[in-house]
Amino acid sequence: MSEGQEPALKVVDAFDLDDELRSILRPGEMVRDGANRRHRLPRYFYEVPDHRVATQVRLTPHFGLNEFILSDLKEAPRLQNFPKYIPCAVRLLAFYLEQFRIAAGGSVHIAVNGGYRSPAHKMSPNATPHLWGTAADIYKIGGSILKTRELIEKFNAIAEGLSDDIFVSPYDTAADHVHVDLGYITLVPREISEDRMEQPQESRPRFAFEERRRTDRRNG
Repeated sequence: MSEGQEPALKVVDAFDLDDELRSILRPGEMVRDGANRRHRLPRYFYEVPDHRVATQVRLTPHFGLNEFILSDLKEAPRLQNFPKYIPCAVRLLAFYLEQFRIAAGGSVHIAVNGGYRSPAHKMSPNATPHLWGTAADIYKIGGSILKTRELIEKFNAIAEGLSDDIFVSPYDTAADHVHVDLGYITLVPREISEDRMEQPQESRPRFAFEERRRTDRRNG
């Protein structure tokens, strides 16, 4: 990697990870949400090897990868340390949050445990878009801590006005943050070659390095 260039993210098929990680991430497993609807958990993840990479990789101009993997002891012990894993659809969330930041007119701060949460996270009793990397709990916008109905409803309306794809939780459900999500989206990076085999492939691991520079993609 040349000086000043962001590190390339490794894309992994979670079926190729070790037994403990597969039991935590549960790739492809069907889970039920609070309304008893079934959704299939994501299979393709970015592997974040260390804190340096987490802080250097920018998903958008104002959102770094590290902001989406902040968690405390509620997360599975294996995922409290690096390497960490986050579903590839987090890129879509970051894109929409960048638009939200512009519309809100201030910096957007994601809470601890407010980005990606694994199925083993203690705040994951049911399927929630947090498990797909497509939800964010925002506790502060600009200099405003989101503690009042007026502020939360104001920013909820701004988020909803951006796109019909965005869902927000009402104040009566989320009284100390703005919850935005895109639903149960899975993303397969173009660098991955898919097949129908849903078991570990120790002799032929399915992973790739996503080259993030636009110039690299144009010249590839």
